[in-house]
This record gives sequence, structure tokens and C-alpha cells, in this order.
Amino acid sequence: MAKISLDKTDRKILAILQADGRLSNQEVAEKVSLSPSPCLRRIKRLEEAGVIRQYVALLAPDKIGLGLLAYVNVRLEKHSDALPASNARAGSSANSPRADFAASVANWPEVVACYAMTGEMDYLLRVHVEDMEHFSRFMMGTLLKHPAVLDVKSSFALQRIKDTTALPLV
Repeated sequence: MAKISLDKTDRKILAILQADGRLSNQEVAEKVSLSPSPCLRRIKRLEEAGVIRQYVALLAPDKIGLGLLAYVNVRLEKHSDALPASNARAGSSANSPRADFAASVANWPEVVACYAMTGEMDYLLRVHVEDMEHFSRFMMGTLLKHPAVLDVKSSFALQRIKDTTALPLV
């Protein structure tokens, strides 16, 4: 993906929107010393280029009953992602274990982030659940039942030291 060129004003706009995405165009324009029209053009350009991916409300997990945060390392069975020649000739639409796992994760509401990783494990999941009982149900009834999952290692967050969605704008 091509990197977009950002000037000082673009970076200021992005920093302002990362801090408060609910600001009006007028408010952003004032903060970056632009009139509203050029500011809006810049924001639209950043949106169209995919720099601004989306606007969201960030929720406090503990306030909505999701008091346990776990990071789960997942290792899948080592199968080739390529279909065997016999299946390919037969027109099989079977997914690879990796593709099947990725499709499954997309439907698990407890998993709020999933990353393919280098190293010993294949994936890292960020999992928000109510409590240990909920985590156990998720692990035993969902994750460990997935046919491609070979091993999991879980760690639980004890304290939130830093938790931001803001990216460094260098």
C-alpha cells in the first residue's frame, strides 16, 4: 500500500481527530488555522486515501460488563495453504486451515483484535469477556473446538498502564 505524503497541517488535523473525532469541521479548521472549506478538503482527501479508516465511539469495557481482558496466542496445525491437486481438479472450495480460522475469528464477538504473528505462535487474539467463567466458555466451546487449533497460551491483563488508539504522527 502506497504511503501518502502528509504535511504539518495534515498531521495536526489527524492529531486533533485522534483526540476527538466528534469535533465539527469548523472546530478542526479553527484549531489548525484554516478556513472550513480547505480543512474539509484535506479531511476528505485523508478519508479517501484510507489514512482515516473510520470514526468510532470507544467504550470502557468494564463499564459494559467486560471486565476481563486476555491475550491469547494460537498455534494452528501446520497444513499447506495450497489445496491438494486432487481437490483443485475436483473444483473443491475447501479453505486452508489459516483461511478457515481467520473466517471463524471474524464471527467471534469476544475477539476484538486478531493478528497473524511471526515466531512460535501463528496468531495473537485480544479477547474481552465478562469474567473467567465467560473466558472458559469461549475457550472450551469455541476456540479449542476449532479444528485447526493445535495449541493456545493465554495471558490476562492485571492493570491497564497505557491504552490508546492514537498513532504517533512523526
